[in-house]
Parts: sequence; C-alpha cells; structure tokens
Amino acid sequence: MTEKINNDTLVDNLISENILKSENLINAFRKIDRKDFVLLDEDDTYVIDKNLKIGYGQTLSEALVIAFMLETLDLRETNKVLDIGSGSGYTTALISQAIGKFGYVFGLEIIPYLVNFGKENLKKYEIYNAFISKSSYDLGVKRKKFDRILVSASASKLPMDLLEQLEENGKMVIPIKKSIYLIEKKDGKVFEKRMADFDFETLIEN
Repeated sequence: MTEKINNDTLVDNLISENILKSENLINAFRKIDRKDFVLLDEDDTYVIDKNLKIGYGQTLSEALVIAFMLETLDLRETNKVLDIGSGSGYTTALISQAIGKFGYVFGLEIIPYLVNFGKENLKKYEIYNAFISKSSYDLGVKRKKFDRILVSASASKLPMDLLEQLEENGKMVIPIKKSIYLIEKKDGKVFEKRMADFDFETLIEN
C-alpha cells in the first residue's frame, strides 16, 4: 500500500530528492496544497509517484513531474506565463505564487468541466494574478506574448502557434511524445533541449 503523507512532507521529499530547488517554488509548493486540486475521494492522498484523478477521465500529474517542469521553466518575478492544459488549476496556482503579485499567469483548458473546477479551486486561495479560461482548438492566446509557457499535455511535435507567442529570451517547457523539452528563444533563434522522459495526457490539437 502506498504511504499517504501531508503536503509539507511531500515538499520535503521533493527537496531531499533535489527536484525542488528554487526558493520561490518551494514557497509556492508549501502554500498551495495538492489536496485542494483533486477529487474529494482522494483528498488525503499525496503520492509523488502517482497521478491523481481530477475528473472527466483526466489526471493531475505526480508532484515530482510538476516540480521538475516548473524548475525547468525557471520562473521569475513579474513573468507573464501561459499555462496550457491547466486541468484542476494546480499548476496555475503554483505559478501564480512563484511569479509574485506583479506577474500573471493565464491558464487555458479545453474541457469545460475542468475550466470550472480549476476556477473554483483557485478561489480557495487569495490569488489575484491568475486566470483560467476555456481554450479553443487554436493553441494559446492570439496576438499575445509570454515570458514563459508551460504545456502539461504531450504534443506530437513542437506547436508553431505557441512558439510565436513566446517572447524573445522566453522559455517553454513542453512534453513532446514522451519526453520533456526546454524550448528557448534567443537572438531570434530557437533552441531545443531534451530534459527527461515521462508519460503524459495527450494534448488536444486542431
């Protein structure tokens, strides 16, 4: 049987495994409680190596994966962040805390149930710099640029629509097939780096 642990112990484990390193993310993970973003029948479950149900056949990725992706994203105060596949709102809430009150995060989710679920979950905290909206089949937000883009579902290839929305010197973390990639835009050039291998939900693309 998998041991159940509280949120502080979960964070301590992520730190001891050298997954969580940045002070802003450590503080965010301590403040935003994972149990507030899963279904009630699993509200006492905090397991690093397991996805948790959030409804509509979707899952919240294990905390280890989320922490790894957010550390790779290199979040800074005042960042403008796009969160694609915001799900239950957990990553959106974490990002909102990591970037501070002068940054903002815009979460997009294609499943209407999860859009509402995510919005309700954000209300459990005093969060004023995060928004969740229903996405279309066109990825991202047209005519807007972001310093950071997080994609939480696996794409078959790098979406050009999202790349166009990445600011110069911006960073994107995205699963492509079964690998996590860091995408950076510098001096008008795009650099890709394969970071790790994990399993993800499939990104719904047009």
